[in-house]
Amino acid sequence: QVQLVESGGGLVQPGGSLRLSCAASGFTPKYYAIGWFRQAPGKEREGVACISASEDRTVYVDSVKGRFTISRDSAESTVYLQMNSLKPEDTAVYYCAADRWAVVVGGCPTSADMDYWGKGTLVTVSS
Repeated sequence: QVQLVESGGGLVQPGGSLRLSCAASGFTPKYYAIGWFRQAPGKEREGVACISASEDRTVYVDSVKGRFTISRDSAESTVYLQMNSLKPEDTAVYYCAADRWAVVVGGCPTSADMDYWGKGTLVTVSS
């Protein structure tokens, strides 16, 4: 059974950092495209950072380029999202998602392209 469990969210001041973790089980993550998506109150879910299957090609939404880094630890079946220089507009519930066939090029796949989802972790950036 495929399972994704996010952790690492919390309250942080503007300019601070957090590292989110997505623990995967029931499948081999390196063969799947995996992404971090976020949804703020009243807004649509958006792909923030994604990593392709096998080649580990990474893409980012413009608003987080240079601040966020997605990485995959195959030995631990975990995908991370390092978030630096956080801003209040980064406040959202962050979800980890995976799909065997989604294409990661130019940007994250759409939410509809991703088959498996975690329950999310809340990130609040506030002073």
